[in-house]
Amino acid sequence: MPEIQVNFFAIGVSVIAVILIGALWYSPLLFGDAWLKGHGYTTDHMKEIAGRNLLFSLISYAVMASVLSVLCSYAGVSSYSHGALMGALVWVGFLATLGMTAHLVLDRPWSIYFIDVGYQFVYSITMGAIIGGWR
Repeated sequence: MPEIQVNFFAIGVSVIAVILIGALWYSPLLFGDAWLKGHGYTTDHMKEIAGRNLLFSLISYAVMASVLSVLCSYAGVSSYSHGALMGALVWVGFLATLGMTAHLVLDRPWSIYFIDVGYQFVYSITMGAIIGGWR
């Protein structure tokens, strides 16, 4: 079995990058208003649950980055571009497909799916590039 090498600094930086991308992605500058409208949420509701959402998002992204780091280690990924490719593979194999099944069950507008899956695509590639490049 290959030795697993995990760079905790890269994991931390990738988690911060994902949070920053999400803050921009779901802001009124990009897709925030459309996302709120599609779900029927208000900004007041989102402010009420912001702390909880941030905490669980940080935990979720840290777990995801840690697993992605293990996958990159097993695959011998050692460059930004190969890390980005690994992130894209995780996105297409897991995030986009699981997001699709959740979307179908929730019966929300398709715009919600594309906003969310677009964010996941961007952050998966970013996370993979950071982790892959800092091996």
